[in-house]
Amino acid sequence: MTILGKKFIAVTALFLLTLPVWSQTAFGDKLNVVTSALPMLAIGPDARMGGMANAGVAASVDANALFWNPAKLAFIGQGNKMGGLAYTPWLRSLVPDVELMFANVAFGVGKRGGLGIGMRYFSLGDITFRNENGDEQGTFRPYEMALDVAYALQLSKHWSGGISLRGALSDLTQGQVVGGLQTKPGTTVASDVSFYYQGKTINMPDGQKGQWLGGIHLSNVGAKVKYTESGAVDFIPTNLRTGVGFNWTLDSYNRLTLLADINKLQVPTRPERDLLDIDGDGDRSEVIAGKDDNVGVIQGIFQSWDPSAKPGGTTELLREFMFNVGGEYWYDEKFAVRGGYQHEDPTKGNRRYFTMGFGIKYSLIALDFAYLFPADQTVRSPLQNTLRFSALFDLNHLLK
Repeated sequence: MTILGKKFIAVTALFLLTLPVWSQTAFGDKLNVVTSALPMLAIGPDARMGGMANAGVAASVDANALFWNPAKLAFIGQGNKMGGLAYTPWLRSLVPDVELMFANVAFGVGKRGGLGIGMRYFSLGDITFRNENGDEQGTFRPYEMALDVAYALQLSKHWSGGISLRGALSDLTQGQVVGGLQTKPGTTVASDVSFYYQGKTINMPDGQKGQWLGGIHLSNVGAKVKYTESGAVDFIPTNLRTGVGFNWTLDSYNRLTLLADINKLQVPTRPERDLLDIDGDGDRSEVIAGKDDNVGVIQGIFQSWDPSAKPGGTTELLREFMFNVGGEYWYDEKFAVRGGYQHEDPTKGNRRYFTMGFGIKYSLIALDFAYLFPADQTVRSPLQNTLRFSALFDLNHLLK
């Protein structure tokens, strides 16, 4: 069987990035995107952080800390309960019915702990499967989903640590035969380790106050995924996110938070292979630059930092860092305006875009909206004009 259509091409080639990518680009360098299965696990789900270009590891605590930095959950507060819902129409500039949904709850546990439970569901919409002759084999709705549980504990007055456990499923082919192989859903179990810093309040001139924030989050450390019994296995998007922030209280009505994150996938870079059998030894799979990426999960993490494992050496290693900066302004803790910028090297995906957003908080609920547009307006991006919607709930009163 083969899977045809604009939607499948958009989702797998432009978003899932599961195919080998080695070609000359307009930048004069080889395009070598670090790829993985289950990329849904790396998508920021909520509009608050989406409005700040996903600079979320050091941001203040809310229910969505389960995704950005589970260690934040330790600062929820004893007896407090909160929840969140998020919805994102994904790749809407290319296809009409791909969407991501996220739901979670978080609770304070004792005086120093916090617990979070969440679910993510990513629908690829309706896709028509066809065989080699072009005959329709039915219309299906491929999907991916994940269930998360996280616990965090205050290690001191200002530091906390968190751990997460995650089960994920990716059903892209609905059991069809693809390329002569019987397919099956890909499954994995993964874990996160994270730390969060919430500094002491700093007294500043004119009655202003400041507070430093920081975080580090190693996410999605887990088993590889395979979609056939005899086929290849793929890494999941293990990622290291570090960041700092500064919370600046101007007066009793105005507050500004500035954030900066650095991300790096902990997945080995694809090597350059002798596809043309340049040395004439009959081996077209020989690695001629970099190192073989068919390694275990832990070795893959270490190899992702090894310049000699990359065809471009140290230069390519530096290109694999993604930078996110964002800001959030609150007026009277009721209305927020946000903005941000994400930068990724053109040879590693070229996801460079600006974001903007706003939030409204009223009584027991906060509503957030975010909008994304590419930094280079001359290049059409599959993510352009992405909208995010999310809501946060104060469950202390709703559950009474």
